[in-house]
Order: sequence, then structure tokens, then C-alpha cells
Amino acid sequence: MKDFVNKEAALDAVRKLHIGLDWDAEAALHVKRLLARDGEGNLLPTARFFTKTGETRGMMLVGDPGSGKSHLMDRTLTKIPELAPADDGVPRVIACPVPSPATFKSMTLALLERSGYPDANPRQEAWSLWQLFRHRLSKLGVAVLWIDEAQDLFCADRKAILRALKSLMQGDDAVAVILSGTEDLAQVIRTDPQVKRRFTAMVLPELTEAAHGDMFRTVMADYCARVDLEPPVEADLVARVFHGARYRFGRAVELLLVAMEFAIARNAEHLTIDDFASAYAMNEACLASQNVFYADNYLLLKPDADEDAAAFSKRRSGKART
Repeated sequence: MKDFVNKEAALDAVRKLHIGLDWDAEAALHVKRLLARDGEGNLLPTARFFTKTGETRGMMLVGDPGSGKSHLMDRTLTKIPELAPADDGVPRVIACPVPSPATFKSMTLALLERSGYPDANPRQEAWSLWQLFRHRLSKLGVAVLWIDEAQDLFCADRKAILRALKSLMQGDDAVAVILSGTEDLAQVIRTDPQVKRRFTAMVLPELTEAAHGDMFRTVMADYCARVDLEPPVEADLVARVFHGARYRFGRAVELLLVAMEFAIARNAEHLTIDDFASAYAMNEACLASQNVFYADNYLLLKPDADEDAAAFSKRRSGKART
């Protein structure tokens, strides 16, 4: 029992680890170019102006659900010293996920709360609230605004939101804007040329065994060593993990962690493919014949087939009503 408790505690510590990847440097490059520099080239905790008329710029971080984009951006912003809170605790960065329901007003109210202004009147007109938020940014000296899962924000009030984002990136107190979300976000931004030219884009790649297999094996070996487990030996395991994780990094790591839970629960010395199969079955509620860790022809399995069919049906239904 004591050994189980120790391994569980070790696994909790593993969950808090950050896996350094090439993507870290690329994300940091995108963010740092949005910040001003002094005469010696040192970063400053203010947004950089890219035009004589006082316009800042922004970036989009695009990735599929489960790709790890939110963790990557949080880590990137945290690791830039110039974006740490000021000595008096005032933030240089305001970060906020899109609330539900996702409307221009609900987003503005959420941003005001994150800025330390919790008493905004929800009956107030949306654009008036936005002007209040802009004043808050100026008063606090915020350099960067990060909106996560931003694709949901454009389901309604698209024109107003695009206009609001442009307003944040103009004037003496303009800020840099970071949006993270799925490909749907990129498609929306592309519809407005004025907004599009203000944003660079970073797209998180899909995992491939050729490019990322050795890296993931190293991660597995390191994680297993930290909880006193022997790593798996099955030759095709990583390929199965990637397929079951939809080739998304965050999902692959989560699948690994749940598999380790099963190995620890059975007091095993080795992490095996059966642990991954149990983790996959628990997450997917699938039959053994549809389990990517049991099926011989696992590449023929389509884990998201039901979701894709539902989305297609929804799109068809929407077209039928128009």
C-alpha cells in the first residue's frame, strides 16, 4: 500500500512537468516580437508599435483540440520575465478563456473581471463595457491580452468582435493580442483583411512517428522512471498511441498518464500495451474490436467517426433550413 501511495504521489508530480519541445522556442519568438525593446535591444513590458500611426500586432496559436496549445501559450507567457506582474502585483498579461455563452458582452464582462473590475453592470451596453475595459488596460499598463479558445467567440457578434479587437491594437495605449483556438479561428480571422494583416500565425503540427516517435519514447521512459515503472517494449506502441490520440500531442500525453494510472493500480513493474488499452477503453467507451491497442489493423479504425458524422449531419440540417 505504501508503494502504491508513493507511486501515486510521483505520478501527480509527473503531471505537473512541462515537456520542452521545439514549439516552445517558436511560440516565444512569436510573442517576443510583439513587445517593445529599449535602445540596447532588451525587451520591455509594453506592446511594440509597428506603424507610425501607433498600431500593435498580435498572433494566433492554432491547433486541434487536445494539441496542447493552451498549455504551450500559458507556459510561454509565464517564462518571459518582462511579462511577469509588476512589483505592485499589477499584471502585464490578462488571460481569459471564452465564457459560455460566447457573446461580445459576456466576453467583455469576463475580461473586466479578470482585470480586477468585478462590478461591471451586465445591463450596460456592450460597446460601452468594451470602452471601460480599454480604459482598464490603459490604467493597469497591460501589454498583452490572451483569449483562449477564441474560435467560440466568433459564433455570434462576429463583426463587433473583429472591430473590438482592431480597437485594442490602435492608439497610444494599444496592447498586443494573442488568440488561441482551432482552425475555425484562423478561418474567421482570414475573412477580415484588416485584422488578418495584424496577426502572425503558429500552427501546431500533427504528430507523426517519423518526426516525433523518438521524442515520445524518451518522454515515456522519463515518466516511467519517475514512478518506478519499466517502460513498454511493444514495437508499434507509439504508432498506436498517436493514432488513438488523433495525432495530437496533448491527448497523447494524457493517454500515457492514464495508462500509468492503470499500471500503478495493478501494482505492476512494467507499463504495457494492456494498460494503454484500458486507458483508451475508459476514455472512448469502445468495444475491444474498436480499441486501437487491440485491433490488428488499427490504422483502419476512425476514432472520431461518430463525431464527424454528427457534425456532418448538423451542417446538412443547417443548410436544409436556410
